[in-house]
Formats: sequence, structure tokens, C-alpha cells
Amino acid sequence: MRFAETFKLAIAAIWAHPLRSFLTLLGMIIGMTAFMVVLSLLQGFNSYVDEKIAGIGSNTFNVQRFNFDDFQDTDTLAEAQRRNKELNFDELNFIRDNAQTLEMIAAKAGNTSRTIRRGSTVIEDVSITGAEPEIRDIENLDIAQGRYFTRSENDNGSRVAYIGMDIANSLFPQGGALGSEISIGAIPYRVIGIQTAKGTVFGMPQDNFIQLPIKTFSNNFGGLRWSRAPYFVAKPKAGVDMEDAVDEVRTLLRIKRKLPAGEKDNFGIVTPDAISGLRDSLFGTISVVILAVPTIALMVGAIVIMNIMLVAVTERTKEIGIRKSLGARQADILKQFLVESALLSAIGGLIGLILAVLIGIGITAFIFPTRIPWWSAVIAIGISAAVGILAGLFPAWKAARLDPIEALRAD
Repeated sequence: MRFAETFKLAIAAIWAHPLRSFLTLLGMIIGMTAFMVVLSLLQGFNSYVDEKIAGIGSNTFNVQRFNFDDFQDTDTLAEAQRRNKELNFDELNFIRDNAQTLEMIAAKAGNTSRTIRRGSTVIEDVSITGAEPEIRDIENLDIAQGRYFTRSENDNGSRVAYIGMDIANSLFPQGGALGSEISIGAIPYRVIGIQTAKGTVFGMPQDNFIQLPIKTFSNNFGGLRWSRAPYFVAKPKAGVDMEDAVDEVRTLLRIKRKLPAGEKDNFGIVTPDAISGLRDSLFGTISVVILAVPTIALMVGAIVIMNIMLVAVTERTKEIGIRKSLGARQADILKQFLVESALLSAIGGLIGLILAVLIGIGITAFIFPTRIPWWSAVIAIGISAAVGILAGLFPAWKAARLDPIEALRAD
């Protein structure tokens, strides 16, 4: 029997009982939808982390008070708080003057929340940070309007501000933010630049911030200490290996802090690889567990398909007997029921995939970026068809093995 004819018979059998076919598909639809939604969330998160690393600069690293390892538990954190010192500008200048592998290194400080005003318009809990002018080039900032602040503005403690798009749109709904003044507390600042909108991540806005020259930030927000202590962002020279630059900065800071050989660093260095490694360590095992839950739903869907196909074999016993008496081989009967089972499962997988895409669009719009790679969509449909074939294997084998004479006698 040709495959086209077998395919037509499978469609006719499915269409003959639309309600039963839909209920059979429901398990596969739910399982595939859950599986693909979870996968899209995991893929979206991984892509977001990689995008942010690339946006900051895949060839940059941070020098800060703590490492990721210092946050393993409360005892480790308490020990790190006693051991690790806050960074300062003497250390920054020492590294800047002596490093041979760095193209640039600059300080950032913050994060402080304040209320922002313009006339009668007020915005609560706006993130305020300080930064040196070199941060623009190190972090590849995408400026929509205006410019970043200059070295002279930083050295003079000028009251200028580089703001996020949410601030510009909220305080200046009619436009004209550039060159205008906003107030942080009771102090006015002139807007000199607006950053291109980034949207939200985990439901948190990324454009609700104000960045000031770091000296201005220090003068107006109580100095660079405690939560406002600075950290350094470094960029190696072109052609310099990241590890070499990190080792040089670590050595220089140990020299500056007079740490003896063998004593643990009392500071942290965070590289893009460390961020990716933290992501993998946190979400590697969790991802497997999370994906295992909807996989169980797929198995349940497969069991439902198997049960329905067994019922179909019982209902169509006489039909099978007639076909065999007219010359149908065991292989023809086997192929017919396998195609029908695989088609049922594939249709359920396709509907589940479409629902997952629609749900992903909604999640991306309001909560978190999701992503379904094309290869995962192809694999999902293939897996659903394979599940259908496996689920239909026993019913198809049972149908193919029926004795035609006994089948014709069936009621």
C-alpha cells in the first residue's frame, strides 16, 4: 500500500471521531505546550545573559569588593566582609599607572535610590549611580540623544546627568529633555544625554536610572563608602588575553594592598566567563529538573494515545478482517495504525508548539524575554511524532497479528 493512501486512511480515521481525537490530542497538547514554554524561558534567559555580557563588553571585567563565591552562605559572606576592603581611587590610579595590558580602566559607584522631580511631576525610587567618563567606551553605551559627560565635568563635580529613556518620557512627555533641568532631592542637574531604551527584564525596568559624574555623585550623596563604594571596570588592550590582564590587575592590587604570598585575595574579580559559569551552575541542574516535569506530561499524552489506539483496534476488528481477506498484508495493517498514531501525536505537538509561541509572546511583552530556536521547534514536532509511533507500536502490532477469519466474526 502506498504511503499517500495510508496517510488518507489515517486522516479519515481521525476525522471520523473528532471529539475523541481532540481529547486524545489534549494530553500531547498540554505536554508539548508546557515543555516548549519552559524551554523558551530557559533559552530566553541564557540569551539575555549572553546579550548583556556582549553589551557590557565580552572583553571587559570588574574589580570589586566581593566575588560570587563569597555569597555561598552567611558564614562565607561574614568572613568576606571582615577580610575584603572597599576599593578606593588610590588603588585605581595605581593600576591605571602601572598596568601594561589594559586599554582602559574606570570606576563606577552606586546604587542609590532617590525621588526625582520636574515641576509637579515626581518619580519615586529612581536608581542613581556615578561613573567616570571612560565608562561610555568600556561599556559600549548606546546613546539615543546628546552625549556622555566629559573628564572636565567629572573633575569639576559638574551637576550634569545622563538619564534613561523612562525618565525622559515621564518628566518630558512632550520632548525637550536634552538641556533641561531635573531635581534629585533639592539639587538641580542638567540633562546632557539620554540612553536608548532597553525595556524590562524579569519585569524590572532597565530605563529608570540616572548616571552622574562619579565626583558629583560622591559630593552630593555622602561620599564613596559602604553601598556607594566604587568598583572598577577594566578593558584589556586589543590582542591581550583576558587571563593575562586579570592576572596583572590581581598582582598589582595585591602589591598595593601588601598581601603576602599565599594569603587569599581580599577583593573580587568578575569576568564574563565567571558570569556564564555562575549561570550554568545555578541553572544547569535546575533546568534538567524543570524540563523533566513537562516531559512527564508528554509521557501521559503518549499513554492516552496508546489507550485510544487499542480501543480503535477493538472497534475496527471487522474492518481489519475485511482488509486482510482482500489481500492486505500484516505490514500494511501495521503501517496504517502507526501512521494514524504518529499523525495524532504530531498534530498535538504542532498545536502545543503554536500555543507555546503565543504564550511566549505574551510573557516577552510583560514579564521576561523568551526564545524558541527553530531547531527546537523542528525537534519538538519530530519528538511528538516519535512518541506517537512508540505509543502506537503495540496497538498496531496487535492489529497486524489478528487472524482474518476471527476478525470477520467479531461483532
